[in-house]
Amino acid sequence: MAKKTFAVIALAVLAIFAVPAAANAVGYVPEDKVAVNGSATAGAALDVIFADGSFGGPGTGERVSFAVSGRGSATLSNFKAATVTTVKSTDAQGAVTLTVTLPTDATGSYTVTGTGLTSGTVGAATLTVASADAGAGTTGDNLAATGFDVPFLLIWSAAGALLLGTALVIVLNIVRRQRANA
Repeated sequence: MAKKTFAVIALAVLAIFAVPAAANAVGYVPEDKVAVNGSATAGAALDVIFADGSFGGPGTGERVSFAVSGRGSATLSNFKAATVTTVKSTDAQGAVTLTVTLPTDATGSYTVTGTGLTSGTVGAATLTVASADAGAGTTGDNLAATGFDVPFLLIWSAAGALLLGTALVIVLNIVRRQRANA
């Protein structure tokens, strides 16, 4: 009986620690290496800059596939579609700059995602277009913060506790039934 209980607990602990490892398998570009130059307004051209070492190592010249998605159609070079993709090469230090032109009727958020074709490293930037009635002189820094930033460790801990509690209830029900049948 103790072996079954131990097996269930071991599986629950394994599930808690194995699932986050799969999510972290791909390399990601840290947020401090991604910058956006320009004002995210309708029709504006913005430079999304991935700093040195973002994709590949120095001297690799890695090719990076970029995709822009959002409401309407953004423009990368000469391509215009709902989801736009293009491929660019990094410089000798692994940095790359992408110019994104937002649609003239742009609203909401646009996501720029770069994926290194060799390394698989993923970098992302979100361009949030302020609404036309936001008023002149309003920037993204003046917008109120909404929601609550919960640390991922807290989320995984809560999910693990829930999983362990569920496993405990199942095991106790099995033990109760076995004792009742004995």
